[in-house]
Amino acid sequence: MEELNIKIFADGAVIEDMLTAKRTGIIKGFTTNPSLMKQAGITSYKDFAKQVLQEINDLPVSFEVFADDFDSMEKEARKIGSWGENVYIKIPITNSKGESSIPLIRKLSASGLSLNVTAILTIDQVRESVNAFHPGTRNIVSVFAGRIADSGIDPVPYMREAAYICHEKNGTELLWASTRELYNIFQAEDCGCDIITCTPAIIKKLPNIGKDLKQISLETVQMFHKDIQSLGYSIL
Repeated sequence: MEELNIKIFADGAVIEDMLTAKRTGIIKGFTTNPSLMKQAGITSYKDFAKQVLQEINDLPVSFEVFADDFDSMEKEARKIGSWGENVYIKIPITNSKGESSIPLIRKLSASGLSLNVTAILTIDQVRESVNAFHPGTRNIVSVFAGRIADSGIDPVPYMREAAYICHEKNGTELLWASTRELYNIFQAEDCGCDIITCTPAIIKKLPNIGKDLKQISLETVQMFHKDIQSLGYSIL
């Protein structure tokens, strides 16, 4: 892990998991989204954000707007941006009608806000986002590499090109999003990504890095044996 340049961000909305991840010392930031909040049973966005920022005020935290119209989205974004200097505002690249968020991104960035443009899957979306960022601002471009892979397309060439585009503008970082497996960390590093988001399940696998494969084989058989004993199965 010490040899990697990429920063690992924890993805989720369970505060206990976020704090556990922070205590590892490996995690360099946090992201969340409406779907993760729904899964976690969050009922008050403001209370959730307040609690998170009381505990995590020294690392980047991304909070996403909820509105679908751009006027309301702008108001939410400016409110979120007032919550702390370590806060990034997540703006989806389009609304649910497929209307581009680029004009809003350009407007918010001109105000000096730190943005995390999310739900990006195409190179055109990457380039439009980077072009909309105001010089001197801090921004993240979140490309959903896992969802690209889910469509049967290799995300690696996309991420390499995205990294080149992002690094043309100072202060812009490329984030490998929708991570599916631990190996994606090494793929993202090789592509030149700056950040990768990982779920708690993937973070728990970090100690496996560098482990002897024969040892993993033995541990797998031991797991099978333990489960068989607990189930009481019998064939003979």
